[in-house]
Amino acid sequence: MNNKEFLEKIKNNEISINEGLDYLKDFNYKDLDFAKLDFQRKERRGFGETIFCEGKEDFALAEIYKSFSERKESVIGTRATPSQYERVLELVPEAKYDPTGRIISLVYEQSPKIGNIAICTGGTADLKVAEEARITAEFFGANVSKFYDVGVSGLHRLTSKIDEISKANVIIAIAGMEGALPTVIGGLVNKPIIAVPTSIGYGANLKGLSALLTMLNTCAEGVNVVNIDNGYSAAYNACQINKLIEEK
Repeated sequence: MNNKEFLEKIKNNEISINEGLDYLKDFNYKDLDFAKLDFQRKERRGFGETIFCEGKEDFALAEIYKSFSERKESVIGTRATPSQYERVLELVPEAKYDPTGRIISLVYEQSPKIGNIAICTGGTADLKVAEEARITAEFFGANVSKFYDVGVSGLHRLTSKIDEISKANVIIAIAGMEGALPTVIGGLVNKPIIAVPTSIGYGANLKGLSALLTMLNTCAEGVNVVNIDNGYSAAYNACQINKLIEEK
């Protein structure tokens, strides 16, 4: 909850004084020794903290989710494995897992959806990255339109949807192989595009490096590029732009 909501709950006796004091102990961050949880990030940045699950010990991740659960704070964790989710579920039964997007979600209060973000993929193999972006964007309060498998090898699939795609405030274009999709979309619309190279492709794709270089060297204006397979970062940036447009 934000500061105003906290004070309102104190005023309305929904939170006792002692409960309020416990809450304020972790006002800046909660120190778990192995992690320091930033509960005030939403106040500073507009969007709350996200947990990067990959590489974390299962017990540590479960304790992190437990801390968010105790404060009724919504949070998502990216790049989570099924085994990590099972460990989290032992301590936080309300946690949900999406195996395609690889995200563990803990949602207590969902913000109203605003604006629109279009997510486009070159192929079905890009689905994991696309779903990571979709779940993130929806969690942070954006409406999302999906345009999957509209890659340049069958350009008619893209052109048949371009009018719908162009209605979005922001477009996320996700592609592996040679990574041409963002450039093609960039030549057809007047909206900001966030390009995501994926590690999908044969040997010379170099696990996404060739797609990354293609996107960085695009001749289409208004294309911004995030790191390889980073659907989360693309969605976060898109949500910031989408929010500014809607607020204006």
